[in-house]
Amino acid sequence: MSVSRRKFLRGAAAATGAATLGFPMIVKAQGPISMRWQSTWPAKDIFHEYANDFAKKVNDMTGGDLRIEVLPAGAVVPAFGLLDAVTKGTLDGGHGVLVYHYGKQNALALWGSGPGFGMDANQLLAWHKYGGGKDLLNKLYASIGANVVSFPYGPMPTQPLGWFKKPITKVEDFKGLKFRTVGVSIDVFTGLGAAVNALPGGEIVPAMDRGLLDAAEFNNATSDRILGFADVSKVCMLQSYHQNAEQFEIMFNKPKFDALPTKMKAIIENAVEAASSDMSWKAVDRYSKDYVELQTKDKVRFYKTPDSILARQLQTYDAAAKKRSDNAMWVEIEKSQRVFAAREVRWYLDTQVSARMAYNHYFGKPAGKPAAKKA
Repeated sequence: MSVSRRKFLRGAAAATGAATLGFPMIVKAQGPISMRWQSTWPAKDIFHEYANDFAKKVNDMTGGDLRIEVLPAGAVVPAFGLLDAVTKGTLDGGHGVLVYHYGKQNALALWGSGPGFGMDANQLLAWHKYGGGKDLLNKLYASIGANVVSFPYGPMPTQPLGWFKKPITKVEDFKGLKFRTVGVSIDVFTGLGAAVNALPGGEIVPAMDRGLLDAAEFNNATSDRILGFADVSKVCMLQSYHQNAEQFEIMFNKPKFDALPTKMKAIIENAVEAASSDMSWKAVDRYSKDYVELQTKDKVRFYKTPDSILARQLQTYDAAAKKRSDNAMWVEIEKSQRVFAAREVRWYLDTQVSARMAYNHYFGKPAGKPAAKKA
C-alpha cells in the first residue's frame, strides 16, 4: 500500500504540473498607483493648468497605471509650505518654483530669482541638465534634509518689473514703495529702496486692493490678467533682471518616487521634458493674446523699464550675492553658473539675430514704450 500510495502521489504531482503548464497563471491585479499633489497656484491661474498638463501626460503615458491628482494652493498646505509637505509625505508631490523654498536655503533662488549672468530660463535649464546644476540641486536638497526628487522644467519668459500706480522713470521712484517680490529679488528691490513683502501669487491683488502694497510683480500677461492686476493698476513696466531666467519645479516625495517601477520612473522623466516644451509653446500663444487683451480691453499701459534701473538691478544683485559669500552652496552654484554662462551667452549673443529689426520691418514698433521722464 505504501508503494502504491507513493506512485499515486507522484502521478498526481505530474498531473498538476501538466495542468500548470497547460493553463496560464492567474495573477491578482495590483491596481493603479495614486498620488495626491498640490500646486502653489490658485486653481484659476494658468500655472495650475500647467501642473494639470503634466499630470495628464503622466496619467496618459502610463495608461492609467499612475494617477496624479493635482490640488490648488491651500487645499492641503499654504503655497510656501509645499517643500515640507512633500518631504514629510503629507503630499506625494507638487508643482511650484524653487524660489518659494528660499527660506530653507537661499541658494535655491539661483534657479531663477536673479539675472542668471545673462542666461534666459531655457539656457539656465541647459545649465541644470548639462552644466552640473542637477547634481548641485540634489546636494543642496540633501543638505537641508529635503526628502524629494526635483525636476526643474518649463522655462518662463522674462518677467515684468511689475505693476505700479504710475510709470517708474528713475531709481528714486522706488524709495519707500511697498512692493511684493520673492527670493533674492527681495534684496534687489530693497537695494532699489522699496519696502518689500513676500506673498504667494493668490494674495497679491487683494493686498494691493487694500493698500497693503503700492506695487508688485508676479509673472506674465496671462497670470496677471487672470489674477486681476488690471483691476488695481493700469501701469505695467516691462523688462527686468530680477527674474529673467526662472522656471517651474516638479517635485516628488523621494520614497514614493523610488518605489515606482523603473519603467514608470523613465516615463515620468521623459514626461517632464515633454511638458516643458508644451508649457513654453502654450505660454507663447496665451501670453501674447493676453498682452493684447490687457491693452485693448483692460486699458493697461505698458512701458519699458529704463536702462538706468536695469543697471542698478545688476548692482544691487551683486551686493546681495556678496553678502552670501559665507554660504558654501551659494558660492558653488554661482561659480558653476558663471562658467556655463560665460561660454553659452557669448555664443548666443554672437549668433542670434535681432527679432526687433525684423518685427519693426514687418509690423512697426512694438507697443511697449519708454515712460516719459518727470520734470
